[in-house]
Order: sequence, then C-alpha cells, then structure tokens
Amino acid sequence: MRNKLSLRQLLLLSPFQGLILFLLSIGIVISPKTLLQAQTQPVPNDLQTLITQIQTAANRHDIQGVMQFYSPQFTNSDGLTYPNLQQSLTQLWKDYKDVKYNTLVESWNQEGNKTVAQTVTKIQATGQHLGRTFNLTSTITSKQHFQNQKLVYQEIISEKTEITAGNNPPQIDVRLPQSVKVGQPFDFDVIVEQPLGEDRLAGAALNEKISSEGYLNPSALELDLLPAGGIFKRIPAIQTPQNHWFSAIIVRGDGMSIVTQRVNVEK
Repeated sequence: MRNKLSLRQLLLLSPFQGLILFLLSIGIVISPKTLLQAQTQPVPNDLQTLITQIQTAANRHDIQGVMQFYSPQFTNSDGLTYPNLQQSLTQLWKDYKDVKYNTLVESWNQEGNKTVAQTVTKIQATGQHLGRTFNLTSTITSKQHFQNQKLVYQEIISEKTEITAGNNPPQIDVRLPQSVKVGQPFDFDVIVEQPLGEDRLAGAALNEKISSEGYLNPSALELDLLPAGGIFKRIPAIQTPQNHWFSAIIVRGDGMSIVTQRVNVEK
C-alpha cells in the first residue's frame, strides 16, 4: 500500500530545505579563532570583520542585519537570489530555535576585486513540531565570493544532510558518489544497519534536479513497504551536466531517518 505525502507533512521539509539554504548562505559565519586554525595564511582584516558582523546578526536572528551583507544581485550556483534567501531565512527562524554550526575556512584567495573563501560547515540542530523532536546534522562545502564588503556569489561544492526523529530512528549507511560523469550510471543505496526484529520498514527515494524552486517547494514522496535491508537503486545515466539532490526516507514504528545528498553531474 502506498501513502503519498510530502516530507513537509512528515517533518516540515520546507523549513528543512530552508535550513539548508540558511546554512549554505551563511556558511562563512565563523570566529577569528577558527579562521586561524584553518590555514596558516592570515585572513585579511576586512574579511574577518565582515564575517564577525554576519555572525552577530545571524545569532540575533536579525534578518535585515544579515541581508545588509548580501548584494541585491546575490545568486548562487543553484539559482537562488536575494529575495529567495530573505524569504527562506524569515521562515527558518520561525521554525528552528536551536542551530549550532562550526565552519572552517579551508582556503581563500583574491580574484581581481573579489575575495573568494572556500569553507566547510558542520551543523547540528534540534527542533520540535507537533510534539515531535527531531535532530539534524549537515556538512556543506562551498565557495563564497565577496566584493565591496558584500557576498555576491556562492558555489556549492558538496552537501549532505541527515534528519532523525523518534525514539529509535533507523541507523542508516548511505552509499552514493559525490560526483559522476554525464552518461555514467551509479548506485544509490540506503542500508539499514541494525536488526529490526518484528518492525516493518516503509520508505521512499527521490532524485530531482537542483533548482531554486526545489528549495521553496519540496516534492512529494510515496512511501512503500521496504525489505529489511533498506533502499537499493540503480540510477540510470544522467545525460546533462546538472547537479541533483538524492533524498531518502526510512520509517519504522518508533522513528524515522531522512537523508539528502548532492551529486554533481560533470561533463
């Protein structure tokens, strides 16, 4: 039997995607101490000051304070724009009360009149909805392009996010490449690692092209009964060099796990 519902109905995927957007967009928010740990080359004072100011505004959930550091022409590699960002951040801060993140600047360089910083952000968050507690962990690598003290462009290199809810969410092992070539088939496996006893599993998997629309209007999934091992899919070759999100949800009687991971499809 199939049950068609959106992940928003299960666990408010729309705020979940909003959280991803938030983390992608302020992934540069870190402390000067972390900057120095990331690399030996000193970070320019103006970049360090800008980062501190963004962090202060974000911790206050001050939407105008954050947005003043973004160019009105801001875009990212997924097609997000300044208005998309502001809308999602506003909704996010209504739904999430506890977000902790730690970002490392892996490298930075000057490209003409732009400063480009590559960062790795690790996030943990907890939240409540309709009496349900959920936990989120995420790792995102991105490049931030600054010009005239404004963030003007962002390139997402990799991302993986997991959400768990309930007293005993399934422990899963996700096997999915970070990048593939156009025309190359590959496997998407979500393996349930612990014994289930008498429990039955339901779940679904989804593959969608990454776009700004996907952040704001998440797709629906149809849940099916699953074999005990999890979800095992052979993905046909993708014929165009456009990045994709691969998502899966696995539900048992007393918990569920959701994962979303980016796959870069390259020429």
